[in-house]
Amino acid sequence: VAEKMMFRLSLLVAALSTLISTTSAFGPSLAVGRSSFRAVSTAVAPARSAHGSKTELSMMAGPDLKGKVAFIAGVADSTGYGWAIAKALADAGATIIVGTWPPVLKIFEMGMKKGQFDEDATLSDGSKMVIEKVYPLDAVFDTPEDVPEDIKNNKRYNGLEGYTISEVAAAIEKDYGKIDILVHALANGPEVTKPLLETSRKGYLAASSASAYSFVSLVQKFGPIMNPGGSALSLTYIASEKVIPGYGGGMSSAKAQLESDTRTLAYEAGRKYEIRVNTISAGPLKSRAASAIGKEPGQKTFIEYAIDYSKANAPLAQDLYSDDVGASGLFLCSPMARTVTGVTLYVDNGLHAMGMALDSAAMAR
Repeated sequence: VAEKMMFRLSLLVAALSTLISTTSAFGPSLAVGRSSFRAVSTAVAPARSAHGSKTELSMMAGPDLKGKVAFIAGVADSTGYGWAIAKALADAGATIIVGTWPPVLKIFEMGMKKGQFDEDATLSDGSKMVIEKVYPLDAVFDTPEDVPEDIKNNKRYNGLEGYTISEVAAAIEKDYGKIDILVHALANGPEVTKPLLETSRKGYLAASSASAYSFVSLVQKFGPIMNPGGSALSLTYIASEKVIPGYGGGMSSAKAQLESDTRTLAYEAGRKYEIRVNTISAGPLKSRAASAIGKEPGQKTFIEYAIDYSKANAPLAQDLYSDDVGASGLFLCSPMARTVTGVTLYVDNGLHAMGMALDSAAMAR
């Protein structure tokens, strides 16, 4: 009996040894902070199997996206999550092209020429992220026929053409052929400072158009020019499912739409184009766009309140950096997440999990 047990044990050990020798492990090491990860592979010291032979365990500190093209819609400065995701993708070797809202296009391009974003563009190897091309993009218009006369004649659109979603997709196809990664990093709610009870129909629908349907349209128009195995990613916020006073104007509804559409698009675009569709529910970041919400002299802005609340109540009482979201975006857009689709990934220090405010007066002892 003892001999049989020993024989079975040796078979089990041999099987486990074979499994280890044919499996690669992924073990990222991501410290909190800006540009804290490196998209390079590192070798691990060889392990020994039960039989004494060497077993090479190959570990990757990040994916290799060389030869991949990523289009990030909604980059206008270096403070937001769109920039952070672009930088993470660039650090992994991807070619970066971006779409920028026409009214701020000249400011953004001038800032790049002057080197205003150079420090924030530094990659892990010390080089600078290169944005190969900037396309004017107004994501509330699907085709040229949708653009009203007042926009065409607006001085901020002067000299610009081809900024609707279908036109940008056609231009990118002409310039690059197929792309691999599509990132939706844009939102707008003209009445965001108004409570929902005071939001007009026009303001509500405008928030939905710019912040939710724009992603649907991007996937519609870009899906045909994406390589199989590609990834589409958007950014959402916890207001989609929890009440966040101050985040009004229909924006909470738009984010709920965006998350629901993510699941439906994951199915439809997955079957039609063989691409994955996910969204990141990011915690509060003091970006330029967020800082404009509820800005009154002598008072905290909405985003400052949100950041303070998060640090006081989240399971991880630490700062959230844009690069934390960038690293998560890199994962979702890479082959490491090849079976992940239809997901809302929370990158918020765990705040979404909390059901009670720890700093509430009711919690005082």
